[in-house]
Amino acid sequence: MLLKDQKQQIIKDYAVHEGDTGSAEVQIAILTTRIKQLTEHLKANPKDNHSRRGLHMMVSKRKKFLGYLQKKDINRYRAIVESLGLRK
Repeated sequence: MLLKDQKQQIIKDYAVHEGDTGSAEVQIAILTTRIKQLTEHLKANPKDNHSRRGLHMMVSKRKKFLGYLQKKDINRYRAIVESLGLRK
């Protein structure tokens, strides 16, 4: 689970403009952080299928955001993929 301070830092780092909390970049960055945390949890708890389902849903949602951003603005897409270290 993301702490409030961590989430605020991610929002500040990836915001497109002042007061931005819902742009595709911010949402992709937050989902990526939560995916990394949940992946570590599943390594320690391999039988936790409820969390695994949540992980798959988050990965799917991030994929949709990346597809949207790729269609809308390829430069912003490339920047977010590079900064987060995603394989795309």
